[in-house]
Amino acid sequence: MRVINARNVNDALLMGIDLFQSDVNYRVQKSRNGTTYEALEPITTVYSKPWERVCLIEERDANPFFHFIESLWMLAGRNDLKPLTYFVKSMEDFSDDGETLWGAYGYRWFNYFERDQLDVIVFSLRNDPDDRRCVLQMWDANQDLGRASSKDLPCNTHIYFKIRDNKLNMTVCCRSNDMLWGAYGANVVHMSILQEYVATMVGVEMGEYRQVSDSFHIYLFGKNPTWDKVKDLSINPYTFRYLKNPYDHIEHKQTPLITDPEVFEWELKRFFTIHPNDFDLHLDGWANPAFKDIAVPMMRAYTLHKEKKYSVYEALNDIKPVDWQTACFDWIRKRDKAYNKADKEDS
Repeated sequence: MRVINARNVNDALLMGIDLFQSDVNYRVQKSRNGTTYEALEPITTVYSKPWERVCLIEERDANPFFHFIESLWMLAGRNDLKPLTYFVKSMEDFSDDGETLWGAYGYRWFNYFERDQLDVIVFSLRNDPDDRRCVLQMWDANQDLGRASSKDLPCNTHIYFKIRDNKLNMTVCCRSNDMLWGAYGANVVHMSILQEYVATMVGVEMGEYRQVSDSFHIYLFGKNPTWDKVKDLSINPYTFRYLKNPYDHIEHKQTPLITDPEVFEWELKRFFTIHPNDFDLHLDGWANPAFKDIAVPMMRAYTLHKEKKYSVYEALNDIKPVDWQTACFDWIRKRDKAYNKADKEDS
């Protein structure tokens, strides 16, 4: 077992890339999705500041809109595909029926096992902060084990929650973790937001977030090769270019996602009933920062981006947390540059 101790996802990504720079740390391993470098042993990533969940390394080019909205989609307990394909059409490739995702985490948290697991966990930790039995299950041995035909079996299988020193620590166990798109891409956003949700509902602070990745890998060849995208971004560029963690270069203040737990569930339901083009009509009436300061302005900005409207940059100013605003700006600016370049070449 190897441990990567990181302040946040930006540290973790660079240390993960550095691990794969040396062939003594991995094997070349074939998989159903292509050839990988796979770490020789399970990798545990420990985040000391999991609320610093936004990747601010521009070369990584993470999609912040998709990551955040999918996190809300999970907390809403959904498994329908449509809210996700608005951002990433290729999500269709993971659906068995063209309408839903079989392994949708949020659906399994709230609905799949015919009980609201998170409601039980929050209740248990409120009543016994020393409880060590708060296990959130995502893998179904009856339906997932041996289900060879599915395109979407859960990669993260279960999560442990425990309170120590009045802080909620969380350990996520993952059977198969692509470093770029999984561990240091979607997972760190989704799971740290889940941790914040549970901590808020229990009434404690966030503690450490630990991700145990049994098959920690990165793709060389196949449907979505990723190593070439990041192999030149390693510890040395980090040391000499960033000097400090990217979060030290922005005027960032942690924004709590939930300030009014009583209406959070209602706001989740409301959010996903609004058509993406109609958020201009629903700017008011939101209590929690997750919606009024992040998700709603994100949806407005993303819609303007899809319509190729320059006013998207003004809309981005309404995203209040500087980390999310910075990531969204960088992501859109990169695509505008590519679009303008292509337009000039065609003219």
